[in-house]
Amino acid sequence: MIDQKEFHKALRHAGVEFVTGVPDTLLNDFCLYAESTLSRDRHVIAANEGNAIAIAAGYHLATGSVPLVYMQNSGIGNATNPLLSLTNREVYSIPMVLVIGWRGDPSIKDHAQHRKQGELTPVLLESMDIPFRILEDNQNSALETATWAVSTAKETSAPTALIAKKGVLAKAEKEIMDTEDSIFEMSRESAIKCILRTAPEDAIFIATTGRATRELHELRNLSGFGHDMDFLNVGAMGHASSIATGIALAKKERLVVCLDGDAATIMHMGALPIIGVLSPPNLLHVVLNNGAHESVGGQPSAGHKIDLTAIAQNAGYKTVGAVVKTEQALRDATQDLVASEGPSFMDVHIRKGIRKDLPPLKFDHIDSKNCFMNSIKAIG
Repeated sequence: MIDQKEFHKALRHAGVEFVTGVPDTLLNDFCLYAESTLSRDRHVIAANEGNAIAIAAGYHLATGSVPLVYMQNSGIGNATNPLLSLTNREVYSIPMVLVIGWRGDPSIKDHAQHRKQGELTPVLLESMDIPFRILEDNQNSALETATWAVSTAKETSAPTALIAKKGVLAKAEKEIMDTEDSIFEMSRESAIKCILRTAPEDAIFIATTGRATRELHELRNLSGFGHDMDFLNVGAMGHASSIATGIALAKKERLVVCLDGDAATIMHMGALPIIGVLSPPNLLHVVLNNGAHESVGGQPSAGHKIDLTAIAQNAGYKTVGAVVKTEQALRDATQDLVASEGPSFMDVHIRKGIRKDLPPLKFDHIDSKNCFMNSIKAIG
């Protein structure tokens, strides 16, 4: 891994004074350095990548400087519209530097949900006429490439990109977060276990991107229940509640439980009022809120700083009117909301962290989908 202090220094010397984006595993140490050294009005963790592009564009319009936007390559989809219809040189011609974590790099084995995105990352940038270079794990080369990106953005008055290979802007292994001093009683795993035990046995579960999928899968293994009633949304961050809504609309006779995350919920919060208007009575939307982008390094989210319960209630959900913080409160809230006609919503505050001995998630995506579809088809 290159020296983050020197890399950020090179960007500053080239003219970058504002940084925004969505954290990524492959950019973990880059993001953490920005979080620890830049002020709140110079480093913004955005809701999604398109949001970050627009914030950066606004900063440029106000200052004339070249901002930097970081993201995982999966976020290019969220960023495409503002990149093409706002920053493009044929529209408003706004310069910025994109730093993109290269998940699914064809030269490195990765999970199925990253492979096609990894293959297409250079292709998409070329198609959008965004000049790019690949960041290698070489200090001198990386600093030179950073300077190139900023100077080219200035010269062309348009976006440029740096594609970060694994191990360049993040250590090989993330540190396990210490949660012993947390003020919150529940871990994510204990909260999921509580909901599994309290919800009807025939409930359908959809789990969001990240560690919720791993923990739901392992809890099913430990219980011997099987996985046929679970859909693990290992990609498409922010869309678990929409997937759950589609299922709930089609299977009104069964409870559908969405195990969501705070950053994922915030990423596409526009789904909440749509769910409220559709009012699927059998949907229970649970946000497992640790106030962090935990699976990519623990950078803070806005989850503990906003009132998600009030937002959901005003969007049309039924709620218990308060944050849920204890297992007893979670059992009571689950029972109450399951007994009522939804859609229902719970904001469950949990501590950060994950069991050190939790097995990695290994499953066949197509087999899992087919088993899920056959299982819920059989229930009516």
